[in-house]
Amino acid sequence: MSYMWNEFNIKTMPAETIVFRDGVYCPELSTLENAPINDNYDLPVHIIYVGEIAGENVLNVTVGVNNQKVIISADVKIKKPAVLNIFIKNAGENSEVSGLVVLNNSADLKYNCRAEHLYENTAILIKNKLLAGKNSNSVLAGVATIKPGCKNCQSDVGFVAMVEDGAKVEFMPEQRISAEPDFAEHSAAIYRPTDSQILYLRGAGLSGAEVDTALKEAFTSFEQ
Repeated sequence: MSYMWNEFNIKTMPAETIVFRDGVYCPELSTLENAPINDNYDLPVHIIYVGEIAGENVLNVTVGVNNQKVIISADVKIKKPAVLNIFIKNAGENSEVSGLVVLNNSADLKYNCRAEHLYENTAILIKNKLLAGKNSNSVLAGVATIKPGCKNCQSDVGFVAMVEDGAKVEFMPEQRISAEPDFAEHSAAIYRPTDSQILYLRGAGLSGAEVDTALKEAFTSFEQ
């Protein structure tokens, strides 16, 4: 699994793994089948989704057991028009699904993240980061649903984008809450490097291209 770190900057850890590359499940890199998580594991379940995608793509994450930790690490490039749907359903009391989705779009992208709390005391915490290349089009939608009777849930689906010239970005965050949560949040923001950040990096001897690369790496890796 070390190549995941070298090529995609994905932090691997002691975990059960479900790995996708270019939108395709990789059994040779996975310790678990691509199926609902209906068994308890001593280790976290790490879902790794990396590579380049185009056309229609779906990642289903369903948790049906209590006290299970699930981590999603996604880092994908979009060079041709693509649709990516991530559907998360948590029906396990005290189970948590958390993760970071990084989308590097230089074409046309429609992204939809749907998070459903189907039992009380569940957590779904997903950060979504978009690198919007020049003249790209991105539509990012997120819906967090807490079903009736599912009290004390923790829900957060957030979006932040770093946008190049000519790029178009549309955010559509939404919450549907039918029970009192522990907390329920959503957010959408545009990040722009400051002049002082750029001047500091140029002063350190970096070229224009190197400054751009450093800022993008800092944006995707910083825990916001």
